[in-house]
Amino acid sequence: MTILELKNLAKNYGKKTVLRDINLTVQSGDFAVIFGLPVSGKSVLVRLIAGLESPDDGQVILRGKDMSNIAPGDRNLGYVPQSFALYPHFSVYDNIAYPLSLIRAPKNDIREAVQRVAQLLKIEQFLDRKPEQLSGGQKQRVAIARGLVKKTDVFILDDPLVGLDFKLRERLIDDLKQSQEQLKVTFIYTTSEAIEATQLASTIAVMAGGEIVETGSPEALYDKPQRAETMRYVGFPQSNFVPGDLVRSGAGLTIKTSLFQSEIAHFSVHASMSVEKALLAKSAIGIRPEHIVLGNPVPGMLSFPVKVLLREDLGGEEIVYLDANGQNLTTVLRSDDAANINIDIDQHVTAYVHPADVVVYADNQYVGRLAG
Repeated sequence: MTILELKNLAKNYGKKTVLRDINLTVQSGDFAVIFGLPVSGKSVLVRLIAGLESPDDGQVILRGKDMSNIAPGDRNLGYVPQSFALYPHFSVYDNIAYPLSLIRAPKNDIREAVQRVAQLLKIEQFLDRKPEQLSGGQKQRVAIARGLVKKTDVFILDDPLVGLDFKLRERLIDDLKQSQEQLKVTFIYTTSEAIEATQLASTIAVMAGGEIVETGSPEALYDKPQRAETMRYVGFPQSNFVPGDLVRSGAGLTIKTSLFQSEIAHFSVHASMSVEKALLAKSAIGIRPEHIVLGNPVPGMLSFPVKVLLREDLGGEEIVYLDANGQNLTTVLRSDDAANINIDIDQHVTAYVHPADVVVYADNQYVGRLAG
């Protein structure tokens, strides 16, 4: 069942357009993540959904009703902002209970609700403490608990883990996922962290430049990204992009890049847009770091020379930074593979990639994959 529908939503601040033509559908029970880099417009978007700001155009339809001009308090949404915003003179219990106290909920209902979310977020032992007695991660759990204490079926969480270190994020990601599943509610969540988005989401909406450029499951966006922004940012590390020139080849297209200038310079691709439009577009190829192989090649792979710039050990894997004819690339090696590959800083080696893992884009739109 559709619980939220955004139709042609737009927002301007003076002459500056912040959001344009936003269309999004969220199903009941989804963990929907709005993912984008800072200033992509995602926080403004969820503020429009929550009613904290008004759209200049379009509709916010919640539970089948147009809520575009309805006050925030009448939308029956839970809301967790980016900042902790805890009251320092309140106990943890009173901070969590505050939204229910405002509407004069019965004390027994408040107590049950506070205990429920405190247990979900593993902060029951802190209910009598003041915020100054808590760590940063514990404060964030309290802020999230306060947002979840309301009895509703839709919660908005605006980048609630921003500013926390990696280990705290990992623990809270697990807790948030479990909380959403146990509550059996809809989460609408924003983040600029790709790993966070893919770990949490059942559906991801990718934002760039005030627009939603692509929507889909984490698996679909990783395996078959239709937009260059999606391929670049959904995944870790970010995908490699190398500019190229598209030229006509019979009824289709070929692309020439600086990467494969030795043995093969052109590749046939299948055009999902018109050949004429693609030929006029700015084009590039995208390669995920994990698809670049150093060491022994597999038959059918394409090769290109690289220089090793840096090796970064992340524990279970290594990120290797490369220079390929002036293009900066990254690849990922599992630690056990890295131990068997003898590469040093400033060493010149050969890198390999399978043609099907090289994706062609024109004007940021998917054109096809290379064929050997």
